[in-house]
Amino acid sequence: MNTRKFTEKDEIDIKKAYDTLIQSISETMSPEEVGYVKKAYDLCHEKFGGSVMDSGRPVVLHALEVAQIAYSELGMKSKTVVSALLHNITRYTDVTFDEIKTLFGDRVALILNDLEKVMGLDMTHIATQSDTFRKLFLSIIEDIRVVMLILAHCLDSCRNKSDIESGVFVLDSNDSQEVIEKKRFGKFFEEVKYIIIPIVHRLGLYKIKQEFEEALMIYENPREFYEIKEKIILSRDMQEKKMEAFLKPIRQGLAENGYDTTIKWRTKSVPSIFAKMKAQDVPFEKVYDLFAVRIIINNSKKSIVDERSDCWKVYAMVTSLYKPNEKRMRDWITVPKSSGYESLHATVEDGTYNVEVQIRTLRMDDNAERGTAAHWLYKASKDKHQTADEWLNQIREIIETPEEEKDANAFDSNLAKKGKADKIFIITPQGDVKQLPVGSTVLDFAFEVHTQVGCHCIGARVNGKMQPIRYELNNGDRVEIQTSKKQVPKADWLNFVSAEKSKGRIKRYLKDQEMKEAELGSSIFHRKLKNWKIEFNDKIFSDLLKKYDCGSGIEFYHKIATDRIDLAEMKTFILSLFEEKEIHQDRVEDDPKKERPVGFDDDVMTIGTNISGMAFKMAKCCNPIQGDDVVGFINVGGAISIHRTNCHNFIAIRKRYPYRVVDVKWQNDTAASRTSFKIMAKDNFGILSDITEVMKQMEINIVDAKMGTKNGLYEGHFVVQISNVGYLEQLMRRLREVRGVIEVQRKNG
Repeated sequence: MNTRKFTEKDEIDIKKAYDTLIQSISETMSPEEVGYVKKAYDLCHEKFGGSVMDSGRPVVLHALEVAQIAYSELGMKSKTVVSALLHNITRYTDVTFDEIKTLFGDRVALILNDLEKVMGLDMTHIATQSDTFRKLFLSIIEDIRVVMLILAHCLDSCRNKSDIESGVFVLDSNDSQEVIEKKRFGKFFEEVKYIIIPIVHRLGLYKIKQEFEEALMIYENPREFYEIKEKIILSRDMQEKKMEAFLKPIRQGLAENGYDTTIKWRTKSVPSIFAKMKAQDVPFEKVYDLFAVRIIINNSKKSIVDERSDCWKVYAMVTSLYKPNEKRMRDWITVPKSSGYESLHATVEDGTYNVEVQIRTLRMDDNAERGTAAHWLYKASKDKHQTADEWLNQIREIIETPEEEKDANAFDSNLAKKGKADKIFIITPQGDVKQLPVGSTVLDFAFEVHTQVGCHCIGARVNGKMQPIRYELNNGDRVEIQTSKKQVPKADWLNFVSAEKSKGRIKRYLKDQEMKEAELGSSIFHRKLKNWKIEFNDKIFSDLLKKYDCGSGIEFYHKIATDRIDLAEMKTFILSLFEEKEIHQDRVEDDPKKERPVGFDDDVMTIGTNISGMAFKMAKCCNPIQGDDVVGFINVGGAISIHRTNCHNFIAIRKRYPYRVVDVKWQNDTAASRTSFKIMAKDNFGILSDITEVMKQMEINIVDAKMGTKNGLYEGHFVVQISNVGYLEQLMRRLREVRGVIEVQRKNG
């Protein structure tokens, strides 16, 4: 900063800027606030009189222009305008922060103090640590008006680039003018690129963002900037002819539907076109979409729901005229951006070129043009300090987010692949829009809103009139779902839903209910056997499945739970099986094999060497099956128990009785044996039905199952009949592939 006597031109420029500022703020500020600003200017002029920047421009003029930007372009009020006039005053003059507090209050002193701290940050490595710098930048700031003041200061510097402080930079005698520019302004434009532009984008200050982007491109790629700009100017006549032809049927359609609209169009900004040229790897003449059209609905009703509805109706009209690219559809009406920005964006095709169409109401456009976020702080509120704190928290969250969140309401990519005639748009009471296949019913829409809404749906108000769940919806219907806690999905619902999503969720619900009822049936069955003093075994279970025509244990237990099996009749049948067994045993009483516990080594296994005719049984602790590595243990009763080699029980008893261990090996394939395993999974909707569906496809019989949830996880214990270890491993591998399954583990005893 240098000093010199102001010229006559300097004084004229300063007076003109001062008069413009005072005239502007007088339109909205009270006389006391205007006086507050004048007092700040007087101090600024007193302390900076004769001071000029590196460019030779008066510091006072720079301060006035920053204050004007803060007020007219960022929507700030008296304290920020005063801070703009006084920024750098404590840094370059003898004015202290205590004096600022006395003259202008604690808040202005805090803003100026924070600003000085931020200006003093060393941002040398900002390009490689931008996220860290944003957090650091924010951690210093206590009042959000500091951010707005920095934006105003940087914007003025972009408009008066020669004012930018040069700092320390080393020049080489061979440096070109372009290299000199890059060295001189590199630090400033790195801050613009990595700090300022992300902030203005997330605040919804899109006009200001474009100005920053253009200044940045002129710095980084000046040749390309001016080449593209010249091509835009040269092609202006052709652009106007194209857009007039494009807009003619749209204007006619809007008029026929009674819409009072303002339609604006523009060629996209130079930085935007340059980014598309690089992304699409094409020259200017072949850029995918050069144009943007904005349709502003002037006569939309005041209700937000009606505004959204009007926008979607205009969208439907435009897309009936021109084919939309649904992958590029953006719905910022259903859920606005974090900045408050609301608009529908659609890219449509007209012959050989594409046009982006933005649809919004007058209110939405006004917010978008002014930057909703920049004005949020000054909404009607008696407690301004509390509002400032709330605003600071919102901005803090925005700046700390390294990337803008993706639009949660973009169309589903799979649905977007379908043709235009394959879908309809349905409007919720809140004005949100859901996309469904043609032929969808009230029930389809309910499941699209939420699974629980679908499960409890009893009907809906469609365009104000009650309709049943079977009612088929039409494009543009406004639907309000009616629910009841007593309502649950039924099998016949599958007959009148069209969407695969609805069918899948109904089937999952029914399967889950079947599993829950089967678990209850299993508990009833085993409790009854205990009461009847009947020991459960595979033979009884197999005979029961045949008698009651059940393809699996789940089906059998489900029939018990739903009273489709008479328990008294079942008891009689089981007892009859024991009577038949006793009669059979009497007939073979002389058979020397009658005392064999399970089998003999010549049936299934080869046991030891020089040993034959030994009875054996499969150990219940580890349930070995064909193909497992097994070993035998001679029991006190003489029969040999067959264990898996990794069975915990066997490992323990082998240490104590190693001399009772015998080698065994499998003979040929055996009949199905029982084995058990545990499944841990996320407690997702339909997880039970997904697991049992795998077993059903592999034709594996579930003998028993116990299910439950623990700490938010699903835990299932299954006993199945399976022929060999290879098939078991295949089952476990397929179960691990089920969505949500975390672990599948066979029990080792």
